[in-house]
Amino acid sequence: MPFQKLKPAVEKILSNDELSVDHRLEQICDLLKENIPYYDWVGFYFKNGDKEELKLRAFAGEPTDHTIIPFGKGICGQVAVSNENFVVPDVKTQTNYIACSINVRAEIVVPLFLNGENIGQIDIDSHTEDPFNIEDERFLEWVNEKVAEVLKSPST
Repeated sequence: MPFQKLKPAVEKILSNDELSVDHRLEQICDLLKENIPYYDWVGFYFKNGDKEELKLRAFAGEPTDHTIIPFGKGICGQVAVSNENFVVPDVKTQTNYIACSINVRAEIVVPLFLNGENIGQIDIDSHTEDPFNIEDERFLEWVNEKVAEVLKSPST
């Protein structure tokens, strides 16, 4: 897996102050989707103001109707409440799953924390059944930590 090779590219994207944060998030989504074969859809959802819902901010992959997700609904909504990673090896086994595409077989969602608060998450859909492992989780946690550093900076 190219996770170690992707880290410098992620850091380079996030350090580009010439681009808006949203543009940098889109570039991260593109980078991950293009370089990890089983990452078929990559997106960042963030808490939508004071509402108990998530709003899609950046993504790479097929367009989705799920741009707003209520807390507790689907895998993303559950992570917004639990504050914990959620790896779904087979989406057919989940009763509280929101289908974004008939091709999705597995999903991983990792919360993004800023100053100890869950403010969003990275969401990955895969057309491959059971592709995610602990390395994916650790890498995505690292990505979220780097994104949080950018969100924390006064220039954003």
